[in-house]
Amino acid sequence: MGEVPVGETRPQLWIARHGETEWSRSGRHTSVTDLSLTEDGERAALALGDRLAGTPFDLVLTSPLRRARETARLAGFGDRAQVEPAAHEWRYGDYEGLTTAQIRERVPGWSLWTDPVPGGEKAAEVAARADLIIERVRRDVRSRALLFAHGHILRVLAARWIGKPPRDGAFLALDVATVSVLGWERETPALRKWNA
Repeated sequence: MGEVPVGETRPQLWIARHGETEWSRSGRHTSVTDLSLTEDGERAALALGDRLAGTPFDLVLTSPLRRARETARLAGFGDRAQVEPAAHEWRYGDYEGLTTAQIRERVPGWSLWTDPVPGGEKAAEVAARADLIIERVRRDVRSRALLFAHGHILRVLAARWIGKPPRDGAFLALDVATVSVLGWERETPALRKWNA
């Protein structure tokens, strides 16, 4: 992956989105539905392990959902990964399993980032969970932490890392089986790498 400089006393948070599932492949909103990885997703998770090999982490965390835990395991971090409940994907409520196009048939112009999610979480609730993860990393990690989780929670987490509102996660497209680095530019929180 290439070395990303660590701040003198400021920890980095490396984030890895899980490998492909059947629903991520088709663009269906997936939160509480606990899917396994596809074969392509498993191969990509193994490749993540190759990319992360040799990088030391003080702390490894994973969402409690199977797709994130499987990605952590296949990437070689299964024995170290601690389940972090706050890293659960955005809960989509009534929109679970639907694509954005299907939701827009009911609610024209709907966006997860700005519109209600009936029976699901508000953006502020997802941001509060992201803030808990950030606080933990900044308090307990000396150099680097690694988190395996999901597209929308990770996009909110990145926005919150740099002090932006959760809706700004809309500007941070994030593919499956990618690694991003949340770090610092001197004393300012910064996105050091994104969607790599």
